[in-house]
Amino acid sequence: MNIYFNLRGTVVRQVAEDRAVAAQTSVMSPPRRSSSSHGDRPSETLQKNNSSNSGVILDISTLKMADVDTEVPPLPPRYRFRDLLLGDQTFQNDDRVQVEFYVNENTFKERLKLFFIKNQRSSLRIRLFNFALKILTCALYILRVSLDNPKEVNSNPCAMCRNSSFLNATDSREINWELIFWVTRREPVWAIQVTVALISFLETILITYLSYKGNIWEQFFQISFILEMINTVPFIITIFWPPLRNIFVPVFLNCWLAKGALENMINDFHRAIQRTHSAMFNQVFILICTLLCLVFTGACGIQHLERAGKNLSLFDSFYFCIVTFSTVGYGDVTPQIWPSQLLVVILICVALVVLPLQFEELAYLWMESQKLGGNYSRHRAQTEKHVVLCVSSLKIDLLMDFLNEFYAHPRLQDYYVVILCPTEIDIQVRRILQIPLWSQRVIYLQGSALKDQDLMRAKMDDAEACFILSSRNEVDRTAADHQTILRAWAAKDFAPNCPLYVQILKPENKFHVKFADHVVCEEEFKYAMLALNCVCPATSTLVTLLVHTSRGQEGQLSPEQWQRMYGRCSGNEVYHIRLADSKFFGEYDGKSFTYASFHAHKKYGVCLIGVKREDNKSILLNPGPRHIMAASDTCYYINITKEENSAFIFKQEEKNSKGLPGTGLYDAPSRLPVHSIIASMGTVAIDLQHPDPPEESSKLAVPAENGAGSRRPSIAPVLEIADSTAILPCDLLSDQSEDETNQSDEEGSVGSEFVKGYPPNSPYIGSSPTLCHLLPQKAPFCCLRLDKGCTHNSFEDAKAYGFKNKLIIVSAEMAGNGLYNFIVPLRAYYRPRKELNPIVLLLDYPPDNHFLEAICCFPMVYFMAGTIDNLDNLLQCGIIYADNLVVVDKESTMSAEEDYMADAKTIVNVQTMFRLFPSLSIITELTHPSNMRFMQFRAKDCYSLALSKLEKIERDKGSNLAFMFRLPFAAGRVFSISMLDTLLYQSFVKDFVIAIMRLLLGLDTTPGSGYLCVMKITEEDLWIRTYGRLFQKFCSSSAEIPIGIYRTESHMFSTSESQVSVNVDQGEELRERGDSWKKKAQRNSTTSDQSDHPLLRKKSMQWARRLSRKSNKPGSRAERISQQRHNLYRRSERQELSELVKNRMKHLGLPTVGYDEMNDHQNTLSYVLINPPPDTMLELNDIVYIIRPDPLAHMPEDSQVGPAHSTRNQQDFGAETRDETHL
Repeated sequence: MNIYFNLRGTVVRQVAEDRAVAAQTSVMSPPRRSSSSHGDRPSETLQKNNSSNSGVILDISTLKMADVDTEVPPLPPRYRFRDLLLGDQTFQNDDRVQVEFYVNENTFKERLKLFFIKNQRSSLRIRLFNFALKILTCALYILRVSLDNPKEVNSNPCAMCRNSSFLNATDSREINWELIFWVTRREPVWAIQVTVALISFLETILITYLSYKGNIWEQFFQISFILEMINTVPFIITIFWPPLRNIFVPVFLNCWLAKGALENMINDFHRAIQRTHSAMFNQVFILICTLLCLVFTGACGIQHLERAGKNLSLFDSFYFCIVTFSTVGYGDVTPQIWPSQLLVVILICVALVVLPLQFEELAYLWMESQKLGGNYSRHRAQTEKHVVLCVSSLKIDLLMDFLNEFYAHPRLQDYYVVILCPTEIDIQVRRILQIPLWSQRVIYLQGSALKDQDLMRAKMDDAEACFILSSRNEVDRTAADHQTILRAWAAKDFAPNCPLYVQILKPENKFHVKFADHVVCEEEFKYAMLALNCVCPATSTLVTLLVHTSRGQEGQLSPEQWQRMYGRCSGNEVYHIRLADSKFFGEYDGKSFTYASFHAHKKYGVCLIGVKREDNKSILLNPGPRHIMAASDTCYYINITKEENSAFIFKQEEKNSKGLPGTGLYDAPSRLPVHSIIASMGTVAIDLQHPDPPEESSKLAVPAENGAGSRRPSIAPVLEIADSTAILPCDLLSDQSEDETNQSDEEGSVGSEFVKGYPPNSPYIGSSPTLCHLLPQKAPFCCLRLDKGCTHNSFEDAKAYGFKNKLIIVSAEMAGNGLYNFIVPLRAYYRPRKELNPIVLLLDYPPDNHFLEAICCFPMVYFMAGTIDNLDNLLQCGIIYADNLVVVDKESTMSAEEDYMADAKTIVNVQTMFRLFPSLSIITELTHPSNMRFMQFRAKDCYSLALSKLEKIERDKGSNLAFMFRLPFAAGRVFSISMLDTLLYQSFVKDFVIAIMRLLLGLDTTPGSGYLCVMKITEEDLWIRTYGRLFQKFCSSSAEIPIGIYRTESHMFSTSESQVSVNVDQGEELRERGDSWKKKAQRNSTTSDQSDHPLLRKKSMQWARRLSRKSNKPGSRAERISQQRHNLYRRSERQELSELVKNRMKHLGLPTVGYDEMNDHQNTLSYVLINPPPDTMLELNDIVYIIRPDPLAHMPEDSQVGPAHSTRNQQDFGAETRDETHL
């Protein structure tokens, strides 16, 4: 049988020898009429393998329906194997239709359009060729003019065609028109001009044909087309009519066509290289081209027309046009005939119309470019270094903080700062950037970081760093974070190799930008600092001074001793150096960390606080005496300046050096007699009336007797290598079981309820796990409400709970995740149980369950709905039992119509509480640092006025810390998060500073790294005398590193509210009783009453009055009477406020016992001394900042720390007692 397959129109014949096999290999389908290669023979259509071979048509002429079984038989093996190999070939070959796209572009016209118009590079070449032709025609015209001689026109063979009236003209004033219409054109010039004209004509016709879109007249009446026809058609006619070869053709008009071709060519060029050019450049270019074309057209036109007159040369005509267009008009060259004069009139009219429009457009673009800022050139980016600052809105304070801090480093003086901001530049910012100091180094660009074009303008890919700052003044801080995240993503996508420095507001958004090189979360640092302020006074001031760049020269001209010392110590910063490269620490290779820290401070005055191993990326603060220094270690130290900028004066010169404390080098071994060690400490005489015999012991132990009066007046030496039995964990991890045996059963049971562990619930992703004091079981949510009882307890106020320690109250708008970082440092495992303060969260809005789930595992943490401007809420939350009140800046008040009014409500509320509860320590966060002058405001205090003038003086000197002498800031009672912006800026130079501050604040916990705490100097500790001996005492006994002092001095202000009426002489007389007063006065305002304060200091008052330029004081008697009246008025006002508070307490059912209305700290001033010199004398009530080693760093692995038997309490000068740690 013959079987025919139709395969894509080709008949393939196959002879089958067996009909049965042919029948089995096909499946009968309903008959379908189809055409076959044998049209005269009817055929039946069978579809073979509908599922796979539906496209193959099998024509069988003799196959009968009855011969086909109802069931489909299996395919023969050869067919199945072929199908497996080839697949569905019949379907692919028969039914598939090949479709060709964009066939319209295959036409001849479209291909020409693609080459001449659409294709960027080819069209650029065409326009370049066209521009060259136009320039060539203008050059040929100039050549023809230079070879032209008007006298040769009469010998022209075409003279017979001219009008005879022109030949008979004899009057010189009559125009010889034949000189205008006919010129002398040499044959070579004519040949070249005809060739160029023919090419231009053909190109113009082709471009017109390709650009035709249905309206042919629109193409014909274009200016460029008309000019092309005028300049080309006459030359083409001269090919066929030789007598017209010398006819004048205004070829100089091709300059306008060259101008258009040049503009189009530049556009195509920028489009081809994918670069955008400024509209300002285009407009200037168009203006210049227009001026050149006008001058060239006028010069050529006047020269040609004057052939019939004065016969000016081309240069004379050019000179005349320049003089005319510049409005000078010398008059030495003027046109003589009316056609040339008419041309001058036309040119002037055109110039008066065209040029003002061009200048107007140019001025508009210039103004717009001033708003947008322009570009940072690629050449400058490749030869100079620059950083990019991306902000949502640029305020003057933010800009000046960044510029002052960034350019404070010497090696950054040659850097450029490119500011990329989406908003228009502010007027104040514009004025600042016009100052020569910043105008040469700061470039403002208006644009978005989400647009690649703007990032390209800022040359982000060539930048050394990109700072992305959040807008903290936004009402919706979450939305501000979202914008910051997108900017960071865009910058990373555009320039993946550019280091990113990102500031984020909310901690829950931090993990989105973890890819950045450095990230500062505002709320994390803010709440951690505010929390440490409650247990370590003025931590915010300490950290702020450490992260600000200063030379320590602030206040050095002040007559006040505390201002000079405070200003000098404020210049200390954190630096780092490799131990092998250091002179400070190089000699301590192989010695213990504690030994190196003590001797470096004694010898050079630097404070070694941390170290990092070469094989470990983690920084360790005070790793303890068991850490042996290696040459590859990186040392982190506090000093006025880095070691590379220091000069060393040795031997006898060292005694005269002011920068190096101490009386000589200490190169002897560590185990010297105690007399030698003490004598080498500082320049102050040491009291050695009853020294103990020197003890050569390997243990760094504290004196065995800790009772009062039994302390030894000697300090053990610091050993080079720590003995394993010298400093035991019992001294650092002392258990409280021994202390708790003397306590009541109730207090012991409360302490035993706490366990140590990691919080089970973190409120956000990215929080660092910290070992904390926890409850054995989570507290029910109802028990966390302070002012409402529940089924578990019936307490409804703070008094009913009977707390043993003072409360810490936090006033915030809402329970954000940042509050979690406030609780964790106060519940860290190294805080003694008996010193845990209850925490009360006073919130404007009740917290959600997610936040309650995170805090319910912490002991003594409560919340209450209320505000600080409601006296009842303050009394219910236990403000009279509180030691610290933290007022957090509210998000809803961060923005105001007037910028600096955002803190108005907070300042007034805090001032009210300051008057109602004078004994309360209030720590306030402000939006603007400049508003701290209104905290605890005294309108008539001349001392505060003097400090205000001192601040202005320091600001005029260019200080970055002009506000540092404000008493609330120096005492650590006011804080603004914008002060920590410098933390991100400094990380560009010091990449370690963020990690160190996180360890210092307890945000991160690294195994083996110490933590910040404080110790208070009591009367029993004054035998140590100096800070250098105190440093040795800490290092030798408990391996702790002191880093500074928080000092409080009694100070009577001139118009203080609690001042007693005395005169200056009485104050001087009392001040002479130095020794007797020291034993009686209590400098801490919370524990002293008014009679304990020393009275007016004469020197301070004289300085204050001199700076404030106060008028001559009245007589002493009149002044005393006036002061007494003032005090009586103030006391009556204080009594009135006291009665108000007590009445509200009675109304709420609260006991009035404990409200002390007269106990305040208004007559004290406090300040921070960072790394003071070793010879600094200690004073009563000084609080020393110390970095204590990690108690868990050297714990035995096989056993837990047991009870300690050598515990020291805080008053006996030693480490604070610890709990037993269970891991």
